[in-house]
Amino acid sequence: MKAIICVLVVSFMLLLSLNAQVYQQVANSGTINWQDQIIRSTGIGAPNPKMPLAAQRAGALEAAKRVALRNILETVKGMSINSETTVENAMIASDVINTQVSGIVRNFKVAATRYMSTGDVEVDVEIPLSGILMDALLPGQQGGVMMPGQNFPIDPSFLPQQSGVFTGLIIDARGTGLRPAIAPRVLDEQGNEVYGSGYVSREYAVQIGVVGYEKDVNRARTNERVTDSPLIINGIKAAGTNRTDVVITNPDAQMVIAAAKNLNFMEQCKVMIILD
Repeated sequence: MKAIICVLVVSFMLLLSLNAQVYQQVANSGTINWQDQIIRSTGIGAPNPKMPLAAQRAGALEAAKRVALRNILETVKGMSINSETTVENAMIASDVINTQVSGIVRNFKVAATRYMSTGDVEVDVEIPLSGILMDALLPGQQGGVMMPGQNFPIDPSFLPQQSGVFTGLIIDARGTGLRPAIAPRVLDEQGNEVYGSGYVSREYAVQIGVVGYEKDVNRARTNERVTDSPLIINGIKAAGTNRTDVVITNPDAQMVIAAAKNLNFMEQCKVMIILD
């Protein structure tokens, strides 16, 4: 009885852990864990009865890896780069990106292998989103553009009271239908860009992403990305064809801009977005 209870408790805790992750399912090809920045897919291979019995398992394993490769490539293609472009769009438009992404995906890591009683073999494969894949997919220009607020008016009353306070930014976008992306933007109500890939250091963006995603505000508050004193505001709606840009109120945009004038949290990608 105690053993059964232990199994149930472990299963319940595992379920809670999975529900806490920001997962995106891409058709039937695989999943993207945006929170941990891991892309994973599964492949299944069947033994070839025409092969010698001793070689059938190895053949099934190689077949499973080929299927997994196809699936993980389709999963990567299904990601949004920004509010208008998917990875598939970018690969079609650029032979360079197509070659880079295809090569990166081929270097997948086998995370788990399962040998079935039927002789079939299942493999789970994964690749990191951060690092070389992020480098290949991020827009070319990182940083070096005007700071937010230089292209539209700032209320001076926000500047003295907000400067030198915040260590990061958390935007609670639950209820807006916002979707994750490689290079999302934060916009004010007029569509002015308050934060995006043009304001960040490419080094930081490649290693940790332009933003981090979470499902719980309290967990986000303790995330090393934004601690110790993040500014927390609400998103009011999602924007763009892919619904990956988050819109915030003009007063909140003013606060973000005021804080950014004296702090480097934007450049260091110290921004998190809370999703449903």
